[in-house]
Amino acid sequence: MAEAERTIGTSDSAGADEAAAPAEQPRGRRKIAVLFGVAVVAYVIDLVSKMIVVAKLEHHEPIKIIGDLLKFAAVRNPGAAFGMGEAFTVIFTCIAAAVIIVIARLARKLYSLPWAIALGLLLGGALGNLTDRIFRAPGVFKGAVVDFIAPAHFAVFNLADSAIVCGGFLIVILSFRGLDPDGTVHKD
Repeated sequence: MAEAERTIGTSDSAGADEAAAPAEQPRGRRKIAVLFGVAVVAYVIDLVSKMIVVAKLEHHEPIKIIGDLLKFAAVRNPGAAFGMGEAFTVIFTCIAAAVIIVIARLARKLYSLPWAIALGLLLGGALGNLTDRIFRAPGVFKGAVVDFIAPAHFAVFNLADSAIVCGGFLIVILSFRGLDPDGTVHKD
């Protein structure tokens, strides 16, 4: 009799786990939808801004936005931030592709809205710069990224770079607060 109760208890708890699983799936799916939604928005804004810059600003004088403090100036950057690593364009392309793969794999375990937003920003920014590296001159996997936001005494960057930095900054904040991508909180 006790064995029958344990079996029933086990099957009841298994049934409870099965009942809880469908409730968790939509919650996780919504976070994945947010991640990819943020990524698409960041990617499209970056892509459209670069298309405008190439069409209207490239081979023209920079546009002063705030005097000499901020200008829009079209620059092709084959390297990383601050123009470093121009000979390593293929490596930067591989790194961006790896980041995209890692985010896509992590998305399956995502139950945190702030993490979904942060990873979406990273994904959209990485896709934006990866698109340039694949499809822009001088060739596939060697393309130069279109940068155009030129603050005084700082590197020229683009909206994909901004999305990556904002996503990375948000991840640092979430990590310091102890919030994991799966929604758990650590009090260390």
